[in-house]
Amino acid sequence: MNTIVLVIIIATCIISYMGMNNIGLFEKYKFNVAAIESRKEYFRLVSSAFLHADFMHLFFNMLSLYFFQGVVFYFLGNIGFLIIYFGSMILGNLFSLMIYKNQPWYSAIGASGAVSGIIFAAIAMAPKEIEVNFLPGWIFGTLYFGYSVYMMLNPKQWDNLGHSAHLGGAFFGLVYSIVMHPQLALSNWYFLGVMSLPLIYLAYQIFVKKKIR
Repeated sequence: MNTIVLVIIIATCIISYMGMNNIGLFEKYKFNVAAIESRKEYFRLVSSAFLHADFMHLFFNMLSLYFFQGVVFYFLGNIGFLIIYFGSMILGNLFSLMIYKNQPWYSAIGASGAVSGIIFAAIAMAPKEIEVNFLPGWIFGTLYFGYSVYMMLNPKQWDNLGHSAHLGGAFFGLVYSIVMHPQLALSNWYFLGVMSLPLIYLAYQIFVKKKIR
């Protein structure tokens, strides 16, 4: 495992654990529309990605990061990985801020946006070489996004995970990988297309059906 990923995973686990046991810290650093827009607490665009709802949420995100990080480092290097991880994190949360701007109470946590960017970048580079629990990486990615889209369009009262951040994060990871390796990324258009279907459906629901406003 790359040292950068190890540091991110350790930091995320420690901060998430602290947040699970300290409601004051959790509330101060989670993504919240009112806090960001009214009080200009833009640090929440980053800090919220280091908080998670529970150990299962934390484990799933960090496991996904672990499985897909190797390909990103191989093709894009340390700087490329950091650009994708934090760029996807911020863009994903900015997208959430945009679609929930009329819901000041909306809150979310999790590294979903950042991990989505890594997943899409990895699949763009090497969709056939990645395997997650006996599933091809691109199938795992499709299920990952499918679940997130379903949960976003069918919100539960107890669910404050950052599902909407997936779309912005995935978009950033995909665009960055195409810019850096256009021929390689475009040669895997089929796998990227299938994995994009849940996100395309989400975009349709948001921008055409206006379901989330």
